[in-house]
Amino acid sequence: QVQLVESGGGLVQAGGSLRLSCAASGNIFSINAMGWYRQAPGKQRDLVALITSDGRLNYADSVKGRFTISRDNAKNTVSLQMNSLKPEDTGVYYCAADRVRGSGGFFLKLWGQGTQVTVSS
Repeated sequence: QVQLVESGGGLVQAGGSLRLSCAASGNIFSINAMGWYRQAPGKQRDLVALITSDGRLNYADSVKGRFTISRDNAKNTVSLQMNSLKPEDTGVYYCAADRVRGSGGFFLKLWGQGTQVTVSS
């Protein structure tokens, strides 16, 4: 069974930095895209950053120039370096993997358990 396990997150002052990491565990053959989504209190879950298996990137406009997503295809890991954090970056950050093929079958989308990021002003 494929699972996504996140680490990182926490409390930081505005202007600070945090790094989130996510590892996909299980017998995995391939993952198309991996990314990070954010859900603020009372709001929907929105894309923050995405990286495909061939390195194509997609960022939300609000984080461009501040966040950097990276991926290690061999280890099935994805990281999000967040700099110049703002209070509006506060929320639960979820790791996601799209089109995952493993010994347990095909999964259109998998989610991690989420990790809290709080940016104080």
